[in-house]
Amino acid sequence: MNSINLRHKLHQHPELSNTEFGTASRLVKYIAPLSPDKIITGIGGTGVAVCFGDAATGSTVMLRCELDALPIAETNSFDYRSINPGISHKCGHDGHMAILAAVAQYYSNNRPKAGRVILLFQPAEETGEGAKKVLEDRVSEQLKPDFVFALHNTPKYPMGEVFIKTGTICCASRGMIIRLTGKTAHAAQPETGNSPVKAVHQLLPLFEQLPALINSHSDFTFATIVGVKIGEKAFGTSPADAEIYVTLRSEHDLEMRRLVEMVNDKVIALAIEHQLAYSIESEDVFDATVNHDEAVAIITNALHNEAVHLISHPFRWSEDFGQFTSMHCGALFGLGAGEDTPALHNPDYDFPDQLIEIGSRYFIKITDHCFNHKQPAK
Repeated sequence: MNSINLRHKLHQHPELSNTEFGTASRLVKYIAPLSPDKIITGIGGTGVAVCFGDAATGSTVMLRCELDALPIAETNSFDYRSINPGISHKCGHDGHMAILAAVAQYYSNNRPKAGRVILLFQPAEETGEGAKKVLEDRVSEQLKPDFVFALHNTPKYPMGEVFIKTGTICCASRGMIIRLTGKTAHAAQPETGNSPVKAVHQLLPLFEQLPALINSHSDFTFATIVGVKIGEKAFGTSPADAEIYVTLRSEHDLEMRRLVEMVNDKVIALAIEHQLAYSIESEDVFDATVNHDEAVAIITNALHNEAVHLISHPFRWSEDFGQFTSMHCGALFGLGAGEDTPALHNPDYDFPDQLIEIGSRYFIKITDHCFNHKQPAK
């Protein structure tokens, strides 16, 4: 089985965050015959680390990809389409895994002469949990990279071209769940209860005003209402319950904290005004992914013969790779997936197979460059 066939097999058998047991098993079965110096399984749940080389002889370079798929029903009809109803690889993690598998094949035949490469297959990126779980796992003490790198395929960008910047490369984001609870009443006598409808009506426009309320002038600081639920189909009843689902997004973690504080303040004030009980919860929390200048320079130098573009603005989407760059010298870059490729998370998206060779070649160039590069200051 080659890396393309591996991707197709992974694509056909997608698994959601924290349940990627079959995916991890398939990867280990593929990579074990390549005789790596070490394979560590169960990191942060289902994560796998594959090591080639010796840390005592030089720099340790970690390349990271993701294991999980999305709760999206696939609309493609090709032979390797997902067989798991309502689950599919619509972010290209199957392709990212195949890229690292191809890198493993290379280092199996070309062992590092000085240094160590770690191929990390990380669980639960889509929920923002996986990187943190990996870093908190005691097994991670065996890894300790000097450099960390990741890529993400980027549809609508020219095929195989690299897009990178210093500072924030992927925005911070956070899903918030706001619940307001009053008292039901007969629809003919709504005044005898306490409906949250008026509070919701006042709250929804505030989300559009959030950037101005925290004095932000960034185009990457905003809120997106993704769902609103008030009451139910019961025409004789004035409702007591309301839920609002909103995603906050910002270029910097400091602005994210200000957004969260502003939402909390507004919800509490409206709950008090309307005498409602309330709760505020967060899910899918991602810090900004911030690239190190040194790591970006390594990428641009290693890929000096390739089409590399320094971009001025971050990608709007989020990545939990920022957990790694907050602790280690590293960078994430976008890898163009073709201008005609459907967008990420579209039901008809499919990772382009030709990117496997390109992405693995770039990673190998970056890793080999690191082996000849001075280790970053601790």
